[in-house]
Amino acid sequence: MTRLESPPTAVPLQVREVTAISAVPQADWNALVDDDHPFLRHEFLEALEASGAVEETSGWVPRHLTLWQGEALVGALPHYDKYHSRGEYVFDWAWADAWERAGGAYYPKGLSAIPFTPVPGPRMALASGVNALSAARVFAAWLQGSSRSSWHLLFADAAQVEAWQAAWPALLTRHGVQFQWQDRGFGDFDGFLAAMTTKRRKAIRRERRLVAEQGITLRRLVGREIDTAALAHFYRCYCITYLERGQQPYLCHQFFERLHETLPEALVLIQARVAGKPVAAALCLQGSRTLYGRYWGSEVIADCLHFEACYYQGIEHCLENGLTCFDPGTQGEHKLSRGFAPVALRSLHHIADPQLRQAVARFCDDERRHVEAYRRQAAQSLPFKAQS
Repeated sequence: MTRLESPPTAVPLQVREVTAISAVPQADWNALVDDDHPFLRHEFLEALEASGAVEETSGWVPRHLTLWQGEALVGALPHYDKYHSRGEYVFDWAWADAWERAGGAYYPKGLSAIPFTPVPGPRMALASGVNALSAARVFAAWLQGSSRSSWHLLFADAAQVEAWQAAWPALLTRHGVQFQWQDRGFGDFDGFLAAMTTKRRKAIRRERRLVAEQGITLRRLVGREIDTAALAHFYRCYCITYLERGQQPYLCHQFFERLHETLPEALVLIQARVAGKPVAAALCLQGSRTLYGRYWGSEVIADCLHFEACYYQGIEHCLENGLTCFDPGTQGEHKLSRGFAPVALRSLHHIADPQLRQAVARFCDDERRHVEAYRRQAAQSLPFKAQS
């Protein structure tokens, strides 16, 4: 009689915490990352830490969670102990204030997000053979053992949000909206305009003409085409954006220098010039399918320059380079009339205290109704011709 062998037992997934992204070899981390998401790459996260934007003194303490199957790295989740709520773009100041007025300690909280970067995308980086639900269950079990007041997963894509919801049903869901451009087979910028109503087509052409009539020219620099002088000028403009609001910028020049050194192929710099001299700049990052508009600033006040540099140049870049999506950044209903459609977003939240959790749940439910009504209304305001 032949002896039937029992099937081999799968090696269990285990979580290990690291206190710096540099503790994980760059090649091992990046092997897990989708090529459309530069913000999850080792180089981007390491530039944040090496430049001091993310460290204990700035209120961001790295506690990255890595997922292992035996001695093989099969997953990673950016994770931080957070001592305030700045730089997140899903605002929970009111939750913190309510809990601390009741005598609790809201900070430090746990946060899984890309610092200073409200870009939707995967937050778990996973090897191809690892199921998102299985990974979320293992991460969730680890996080539930934490003593933190709360944990927050921000700007995760829909598939990973659903995996986390299945793995951890008690998580609260908060809804939001951003605006993104999608290529509908336009071909080129004229094709994009041709898909619009006559009124909006004329308005966009007028805006672009106004920029040219002010003597402003635009050029796009990609990767190594961006030299140190262009990067320094961009950073000066970037700082102006913050100083105009009476704030200090989150990111220092060293961050951008390091990014330019380690991840140049992801950088797209849109530079506005007058008489050959740069006067404004927008810095984007690009993946294999998507352009991400991130940072902007100007030394001059010029009609419609922001629209040209931050929207129209990005759309042209996508159409010329086969990118199918342009995420220009958060906020801004003015994006609607320029062809950026509302996209639903979700973040997930664990609140440890039952009373605070109940209050936050009521808030999230009420907010959801308002956000969904707004998204539906916004979708009806897009400037494209009706499809026959």
